[in-house]
Amino acid sequence: MVKMDATTSLDSFRRFVMASTCNSFVPKSYLEDFEVFPEREESLGSIYVEAADKVTLKKIRDITFVNARDVLGIIYNSKSGNTSLKWRQIRRNNGKVSGEASSNSLVNLAEVGVITLDWVENYVRKKNQQDDKVNEITS
Repeated sequence: MVKMDATTSLDSFRRFVMASTCNSFVPKSYLEDFEVFPEREESLGSIYVEAADKVTLKKIRDITFVNARDVLGIIYNSKSGNTSLKWRQIRRNNGKVSGEASSNSLVNLAEVGVITLDWVENYVRKKNQQDDKVNEITS
């Protein structure tokens, strides 16, 4: 598990959630609409969109698609329980992602642009420095 703390756009995080949950069956029109988000019940790995205005569009499989405006936050928990992320609005459509992500989620986060290769390299460098310090102490 990787501790996440990164800034990203609402659309990038929306695309991450889509890629992680419903990319294979989401209608193309929903995928291309910046106001359409997936939600899922808590028992299946919850996805919840907190917005000033939200309307249910359609349920496909275990995903309920909603049209949301003025999104304040998104809570994403994977079915496996290995990823738990929150996107919180900072200003308009920009926000901050925090939580823990699995290696599979890291791939999806990178593919849609939530995190960059620089972010991954910095994380690995910091992790290696921490591991080196732990090894020095225990040696």
